[in-house]
Amino acid sequence: MMRNTWIQALTLGLGLAFAVVPSSFAGEWSEAARAVDDKVIAWRRDIHQHPELSNREFRTAKLVAGHLEDLGLEVQTGVAHTGVVAILKGGKPGRTVALRADMDALPVTEQVDLPFASTVKTQYRGEEVGVMHACGHDAHTAILMGVAEVLATHREQLAGTVKFIFQPAEEGAPDGEEGGAELMVENGVLSGDPKPEAIFGLHVGPFPTGFIGYRAKGIMAASDKFEITVEGKQTHGSSPWAGIDPIVVAGQIANAIQLIPARQLNVTRAPAVISIGSIRGGVRNNIIPDKVTMIGTIRTFDSAMQDDLHRRLQITASNIAEAAGATAEVTVDRGYPVTYNDPALTQFAVPSLQKVVGQQRLRETDPAMGAEDFSFYQQEIPGLIFLLGVNKDGVGIGEAAMNHSPHFFVNEDALKLGVEALTTLAVDYLNSSET
Repeated sequence: MMRNTWIQALTLGLGLAFAVVPSSFAGEWSEAARAVDDKVIAWRRDIHQHPELSNREFRTAKLVAGHLEDLGLEVQTGVAHTGVVAILKGGKPGRTVALRADMDALPVTEQVDLPFASTVKTQYRGEEVGVMHACGHDAHTAILMGVAEVLATHREQLAGTVKFIFQPAEEGAPDGEEGGAELMVENGVLSGDPKPEAIFGLHVGPFPTGFIGYRAKGIMAASDKFEITVEGKQTHGSSPWAGIDPIVVAGQIANAIQLIPARQLNVTRAPAVISIGSIRGGVRNNIIPDKVTMIGTIRTFDSAMQDDLHRRLQITASNIAEAAGATAEVTVDRGYPVTYNDPALTQFAVPSLQKVVGQQRLRETDPAMGAEDFSFYQQEIPGLIFLLGVNKDGVGIGEAAMNHSPHFFVNEDALKLGVEALTTLAVDYLNSSET
């Protein structure tokens, strides 16, 4: 599979400009998008009440596939485990555009007071956990189901083809499995006939409903996992000099690696973050263990800085451990690339999105340190993902629970804007010509 860096991805959009050809459909799609609002809300509530973890989205995929088949689309199931791909051919020849939604939920116990709140429990890494759509993928799936109905209803007026991609495992495949956008690409969703020329997607977020956020180039960070295993020498807690304390060494490493982005990287070029999410070692209060394991995440927007941070992490951990007579083994698992919005495609999309929310409610956002595997599609073809505000009425930026929180809330008034925005982008793209 092709793995362009985000710098290489810049070349995908160079030299392209788009001119939108007026369409008689433009006067009808807005009303049609709003007409499916009740269905979209019902789908979203059903999916929210029955969440499924990554690569286990069996019920959700069946619901999606059944709807697409009822619309008369060409439907393929079982893609990248549970993915669903559908083709809608318009009544007129033209280009091909892809639209993507993700379907998986998270191992989070819901704490939102809703009549359709999730009460699902399952096993995750050997523990019983709650399951919740704490990142809004239920909204993404329902929105794209609505877009499919709107466009299928007007297929005779469409100039071109739409490929709908309902993807599993955006949150990451279970241990020992493959999945997500990377596997969808490997399974050929962006190749073959018809081959999409561009792809659009959205992601809900905790900012005011009625607003859409966008950003050209890097909008979300590359995400890497790391693990550091510190090996010392076990001894009694009353006699630390008789052993080598890996807990103290791990603490020194934890502090020192924070200085890598803070003092060793040129963060004026691009932001970078390194965080430890878990430290485990020892079983008793009076035994110094022989081993401590730390796991964490690295977020970057520049591939050269990403490589440099990995190198410095290895050097820092190893040298600190060696100074104490311990050892430190560092492994880094490269995850999602930078979510990189093609500049030319972003420029094309801005007027389309303005038609939906107005100029004042379309905002250019700062880069987000979160990650999205939509980036794997963007490595293959020009792509754009935008952000859809879903806060409760009157709740401003910074006041709502973040994605992945058990309190994450989606204002269903935003769903119709999502349907309208994706529909508008698809129609305008199909009715555009490269110049």
